[in-house]
Amino acid sequence: MKEPYKDGEDLKKAITKKVKKLGAAMVGFASIDRWEQYQETQPRFYPQYGFPFTRTVIVLGVPVQIPVLDTTPSVVYSELYNTTNRLLDEMAYRLTVFIEKRGHRTVFFPRDAYGDISVLVQKPEAAFSHVLAGKYAGLGTIGSNHTLLTKQYGPRVRLVSVLTDAEIAPDEVQEKDLCTHCGLCQKCCPTSAFTVIKGNPIAYMDKYKCARYHKTLREEFRYPCGVCIKVCPVGKDRKLYGTNTQKYLNEIKVLKENPNAPEYADWNHFRNFGSKNNL
Repeated sequence: MKEPYKDGEDLKKAITKKVKKLGAAMVGFASIDRWEQYQETQPRFYPQYGFPFTRTVIVLGVPVQIPVLDTTPSVVYSELYNTTNRLLDEMAYRLTVFIEKRGHRTVFFPRDAYGDISVLVQKPEAAFSHVLAGKYAGLGTIGSNHTLLTKQYGPRVRLVSVLTDAEIAPDEVQEKDLCTHCGLCQKCCPTSAFTVIKGNPIAYMDKYKCARYHKTLREEFRYPCGVCIKVCPVGKDRKLYGTNTQKYLNEIKVLKENPNAPEYADWNHFRNFGSKNNL
């Protein structure tokens, strides 16, 4: 039975209020015509391809805190990653029920949706992109590292999407590129997976190389990597926690020469416990 909106709120306001109570740090709305408008992926990856009733995609986001991310690869960051995953899927499920009770067909697409990282080694792609959905929902722009960059958290935000047949007014797409194209994601990547191509704002990414490295980290119980999002200077969260640009840039070289380098003792402390590692 369809439940009435309270206090005269329309559905968009009701959803926004609901997800904030559930713990979402950000929410955006995209109409399905934006996938056709931008044509940045094949039609089989459009939201209405798998769920034809879809008219609106609602994207929810939660942040990843820099101090924990700085310790990557570590079980501490792995636990934070897993926590955001659980929160996202639970929020999305609760939102689908909330919208469904108001008379609309609704489903959610899980935040990752792959059985194991070994699957991505063979085929490093998902059935639906939350990054594109986040862009079309006005949450940010796509950076050189292929992630969604947001004003508040840079790329340090995890996403989940809810698809519904409700016709909801979309949010404006952010047209101004948030990426500074500083190249830190490319320079600091432990697998050298990124290659900057002149004239292309988004770097080429060797997804197979990235996935193979993540498979190794999974076996060591310190998955995922996250270096390309930890080093990014974009985001207001940087004002709160600061930026370690030189420390980021020198990390691979210094630790290769001296795994016990004192300037990295803080991060290495967390890497030395709770997981198998190669320190």
